[in-house]
Amino acid sequence: MNYPQQAVAYFQNLSLRPLCVLGVFLGGCVRKRKFTAETPSTQRGRRELKLGRHETVNPVLMSWSGGKDSCLALYEIHKSKDYRVAALLTTVTRDYDRISMHGVRRVLLERQAASFGVPLHQVLISKGASNEEYEMKMAEAFREYREHGIDSVIFGDLFLEDIRAYRNQYLAKHGMKGLYPVWQRNTTDFIRDFIELGFKAMLTCVDSKALDQSFAGKAIDKDFLASLPSNVDPCGENGEFHTFVYDGPNFAQPVNFSIGETVSREGFWFCDLVPQ
Repeated sequence: MNYPQQAVAYFQNLSLRPLCVLGVFLGGCVRKRKFTAETPSTQRGRRELKLGRHETVNPVLMSWSGGKDSCLALYEIHKSKDYRVAALLTTVTRDYDRISMHGVRRVLLERQAASFGVPLHQVLISKGASNEEYEMKMAEAFREYREHGIDSVIFGDLFLEDIRAYRNQYLAKHGMKGLYPVWQRNTTDFIRDFIELGFKAMLTCVDSKALDQSFAGKAIDKDFLASLPSNVDPCGENGEFHTFVYDGPNFAQPVNFSIGETVSREGFWFCDLVPQ
């Protein structure tokens, strides 16, 4: 099955599709190796964090992709103790049963949220969804939370001004506002902090114009950083790659999986993660 042409446009010009709304389909799985994520260093670094369960006066939503940027933003929000994350808000392409664009299976997303102890709100969209459909579905979700006094959404954006401007404009239409806890963080420092804190993540989607096939399914670690071409942002903020975080200091337990098949679709390499 081919991906819709809009997926290519998203990476060629982020301003064309400010919010990522496209689903991903991957072929059959070939199990190669299992990731249990439970290493001695991870065990030592694991902290007893109960996200979303402590009392604060500021409940908020978290725009959630399952990737490293939103994960570290969630970590920073929890450390601040100024907010209680009421729900992780994720778009899922119903036809493929996967996180939109990232291509990660829904069951892994659900296990990830369960490990955080934070409710997961899945916004279901159709394959090849337009921005109009996306915005309508998100407006429905916002309305539900606004009725309960929640008017803020956290994003893990780092430096793309047009994305932030779009989000703020759209949120304002629905009586909401955006919070950006990692905004303007140096991306090299950001990814190094991510690694040093003990987070574990895999590349699930790679733009073949920026990186070759070998990067799909790679772990985010120091070797990965050393292997990146100089013209690629270390956080993939320009759409060079997407990730799935499966363990870290705010996980109660790791999300286990095997590496499946890597396939090429419409200029992207996708690595399937098979639940264990």
